[in-house]
Amino acid sequence: MAKTGEVEQKWLLVDATDKIVGRLASEIAMILMGKHRPTYTPHVDTGDYVVVVNAEKIAFTGKKWENKKYAWYTGYTRQRTVSAGVRLEKNPALILEEAVRRMLPKNKLARNMLSKLKVYAGTEHPHTAQQPEPTELAIKA
Repeated sequence: MAKTGEVEQKWLLVDATDKIVGRLASEIAMILMGKHRPTYTPHVDTGDYVVVVNAEKIAFTGKKWENKKYAWYTGYTRQRTVSAGVRLEKNPALILEEAVRRMLPKNKLARNMLSKLKVYAGTEHPHTAQQPEPTELAIKA
């Protein structure tokens, strides 16, 4: 059983070019939770850091770019909604961050897990000093 501070956390680099959002997000969520390790413990953060690049080149299946809507409450008497295509133009990293956030448990530990996810729209990222290992996720079978 793992204890807090005993787990050595690695840095992984994922290229999101032409990857499907849901498949990639589920695999990233498993890595952030630490379920890929044999020492997985539910109450301890045993996951690794994940750096995702090329988030603007992510893919949805079907007509989700037009039909999928993201909604949020503004504090006024209505909800704001925006389609996935508009969100891709404004903030492409937010699409993947939201998908991963919704796949993590809903507790304080999940907020710590989500802070280990770094998503960037382009190919550049400021985490070269951590030497992230290139990893291939969400491979189409």
